[in-house]
Amino acid sequence: MSLRFSHSSFLLSLLFIFLSSIPAILALQNDDPTIKTMQDFSGYPVDEPTHSSISVSLSVPLSIDNQTLPKQIDELSTFSDAPDPAVTRVLYTDKDVLGRRYIKNLMGLAGLSVREDAVGNIFGRWDGYEPDLPAVATGSHIDAIPYSGKYDGVVGVLGAIEAINALRRSGFKPRRSLEIISFTSEEPTRFGIGCLGSRLLAGDVTLAKALKATVDGQNISFLDAARSAGYAQDQDDLSSVFLKKGTYSAFVELHIEQGPILEEEGVAIGIVTAIAAPASIKVDFEGSGGHAGAVLMPKRNDAGLAAAELALAVERHILESGSLDTVGTVGILELHPGAINSIPRKAHLEIDTRDIDEKRRNTVIEKIHQSANTIAKNRRVNLSEFMIVNQDPPALSGKSIIEAMEVASKELNLTHKLMISRAYHDSLFMARISPMGMIFIPCYKGYSHKPEEYASTEDIANGVKVLALTLAKLSLS
Repeated sequence: MSLRFSHSSFLLSLLFIFLSSIPAILALQNDDPTIKTMQDFSGYPVDEPTHSSISVSLSVPLSIDNQTLPKQIDELSTFSDAPDPAVTRVLYTDKDVLGRRYIKNLMGLAGLSVREDAVGNIFGRWDGYEPDLPAVATGSHIDAIPYSGKYDGVVGVLGAIEAINALRRSGFKPRRSLEIISFTSEEPTRFGIGCLGSRLLAGDVTLAKALKATVDGQNISFLDAARSAGYAQDQDDLSSVFLKKGTYSAFVELHIEQGPILEEEGVAIGIVTAIAAPASIKVDFEGSGGHAGAVLMPKRNDAGLAAAELALAVERHILESGSLDTVGTVGILELHPGAINSIPRKAHLEIDTRDIDEKRRNTVIEKIHQSANTIAKNRRVNLSEFMIVNQDPPALSGKSIIEAMEVASKELNLTHKLMISRAYHDSLFMARISPMGMIFIPCYKGYSHKPEEYASTEDIANGVKVLALTLAKLSLS
């Protein structure tokens, strides 16, 4: 059978091939099941009205205070339970409360009206001249895992305050109100729940109920810890934290990349098109234990060796996915009773898996579960728990916000590239409330979650400028 093409059919074929070569996030995505999952998660389509062409009138050019902002980052890092240069600032501890007070003070000095909700999400608002319109929001977090650095999250909070100050200095007048959010507990350090504040803002009913019975490693309940920090004083019902979908017209988060790509390629700004989401797994093995010298090797039921074998299986299943976007980490491995001369009777693992492709990530989780069962059987131990703590879909950035960030970068003569975020952020859950986007800046060698984490003053200033101009464009839409 012969095939005959008209000239117009040939051109259409070429057009189709060209469109297929564009990265998936920018292509025609309606039939992509991964894109559909992310759209269903957020409730917002990829194609939205563009704001990028909006002209922002400034009396004077944007200028960033390159002396005050780095000083503020250093000052905030002193509220820490770890010695300099490390930072430890865990939810509702004394240092966390001091850090919160510092942020609220800076918001007040920036002329923002400040409020807090029942779990300690902090909001600072600059009212626009049409204050009844849904506001444009930005922000990040200031909590820090043990012995981490001073830039993760902090750049997105202090940088947002400086972006507002820069817009004020430039003479800009917002149409939509601009609001900064400092989110409660983006890190899962104390209660094992990442993005706790933004999950609640997005209306997570299951989490709100679960927190009534949640305790930390010291058996302190979430509500008691919150009350010790001045929150949730008169209520156990945390639904007051929930925000309605559409409360904001857009959300934009500034963040260090936490990876090496921008620095290695010499690019000033990363524009995030999608955020990979993690699934967290808790696993417990139980064996017989016994004396390390008296129990012969053939008679042992060693829970520790089962855990070690599963840790290696996690790595194997991740690599079998065939994608660099699939990653997995055994971040916690605890043995009981934890004595050198005692065979481990219990072993506890906590596993983080994440991918931009939800189906591929979930396939890895199933393989890990199968391996856990097989290992338990072969080593004659009991798999007493295999619990998926959270299994969130990835999220897409809003097309209009991507375009606004791109145009802002171009107008500021800053190089930029489109990229995905392999780390997850509060933006993932803010996508349930409004279209969202993220701005990345380079960080030294991609280091993060350790004291060597560093972003230069110049890179931070570039990110703040792009954030400020993006917020201005979105405010005028």
